[in-house]
Amino acid sequence: MTTNIPDDHPRAASLRTREAMKDAVAAGLVHPTGLIAHGRGEAFDYLLGERTPPEAREAVAEAARLLRAAKQPVLSLNGNVVALAARQAVAVQKAFPRLVLEVNLFHRTPERVEALVAVVEAAGATKGSVLGRAPDFRIPNLSSDRALCSKAGLGGSDVVVVPLEDGDRCQALVAMGKTVIAIDLNPLSRTAVAAHVTIVDELTRALPALAAALKTSSPGAVGGTYDNADVLRRVKARMAAGLGA
Repeated sequence: MTTNIPDDHPRAASLRTREAMKDAVAAGLVHPTGLIAHGRGEAFDYLLGERTPPEAREAVAEAARLLRAAKQPVLSLNGNVVALAARQAVAVQKAFPRLVLEVNLFHRTPERVEALVAVVEAAGATKGSVLGRAPDFRIPNLSSDRALCSKAGLGGSDVVVVPLEDGDRCQALVAMGKTVIAIDLNPLSRTAVAAHVTIVDELTRALPALAAALKTSSPGAVGGTYDNADVLRRVKARMAAGLGA
């Protein structure tokens, strides 16, 4: 049962998101440990004032450039991503139709994959276009079920967007020579540090920004001087300043 949350509650949006995550756990879409991951991200968002920082906009622009130049770009979806932002993920794919959506899970069961694919399709993805049901590729040097993926998706990709990612898979993808774009509110995480581009922003803000950038960026755009380590350094300084405010 959804709790009655007054519209004038100062944390109404956050509380509704928590309720949605709770319901997603009950429906089998999100593993219970996903609630812990969500709470950790929410804490980092507090440090940003729950606003998109300038550094995230820089990262989004670079991410759009890399995706448009990719041969096989993929957006990876886990349970939290689908529960929080299925509609926004589909909007990114609609903005850039060459982008492949693939469900990839740590706590994987066939039933859970089917349920998540169904939610993404209900959010607007073309029926049968979301990969993940029948993995035919294994990411090397990764022992968890997140290694299971599709050759037409993650396995054969050259550029991968990994929102709310596990650090070990991010590192394994980088080791395969793939360009990795992370969306992660924690600038200290293994994922944030290992990725080539890290968008430090809340998922439902970052994905619409990425969709908009993909619509407007030039396919032939030349990369500038983007430096992910510097972006992370500036985001951490911004968070630290927020603590002292």
